Amino acid sequence: MAKKIENAKNSIAEVLELPKEIILDLPKITMIGSIQLYIENHKGIVEYSKERIRINSKVGIIRIIGKKMIIKNIVSEEIVITGEIINIEFI
Repeated sequence: MAKKIENAKNSIAEVLELPKEIILDLPKITMIGSIQLYIENHKGIVEYSKERIRINSKVGIIRIIGKKMIIKNIVSEEIVITGEIINIEFI
């Protein structure tokens, strides 16, 4: 049943040309080079250190590996991370 609802939302987003990340509540990740990462639609921070940040999302955990990383800004659904970003994984 949940899969049918997701498929219906996906179809509606395509027909109406709406952003899928909003309709499906998916994370939207924007990178500026390897120095800044912007994540929208997160569900909270799971782990935070200068070398590893794990963020919860609807599709699972987003793991960011890097050096000298800091969370520059965080609001209810947006996070800005700066530093030397080496790797991003969905786990």
